Amino acid sequence: MEIRQHIEKAKNGDQVAFTFLLDHYWNEVYGFMLKRTENETDAEDITIETFSKAFDKIAKYNPEFQFNTWLIAIAKNVHIDLLRKKKSALFIDITDEEDQQAYNVADTTPSAEDELIAKQNLSSLLECIKQLKPAYQEVIQLRFFQELSYQEIADQLNEPLNNVKVKLLRAKKLLAEIIENKR
Repeated sequence: MEIRQHIEKAKNGDQVAFTFLLDHYWNEVYGFMLKRTENETDAEDITIETFSKAFDKIAKYNPEFQFNTWLIAIAKNVHIDLLRKKKSALFIDITDEEDQQAYNVADTTPSAEDELIAKQNLSSLLECIKQLKPAYQEVIQLRFFQELSYQEIADQLNEPLNNVKVKLLRAKKLLAEIIENKR
């Protein structure tokens, strides 16, 4: 009997009655939608929209049916609407102009010539690195070929972090000089 009284009060705009109905039926509607969607965010969004629609249309509620059954029916419809929106979002109309733009995108895959040049440059760079002292070769190799952080290099070499930074800076300067002199 208490539920029917709250429904009647809600029909007359009583906010306390709305809150009571929301609190009373929230878990049931949310649990139902969570089982259907298997997604907490979607279940929560659907439940919120369900109560919003139910409270907007509460004057049309037929007391011959259980209130929770009415809420679940609304929730099912909200869920179906959500699925339709998601499905329609997957199929976007593309104009002929947009379609042509997609085909005009430049191919960034390196050509055989680009790959040959890169290999030659790498080979030349490795020759220059070999001219450095072994300690400098090591930090260059760890930093730029193994892509270790400064701290990882310091840990691996068992040296203070600042020493590694200075050694790497010197190695890069010496390498730049070697490359410049090679030209």
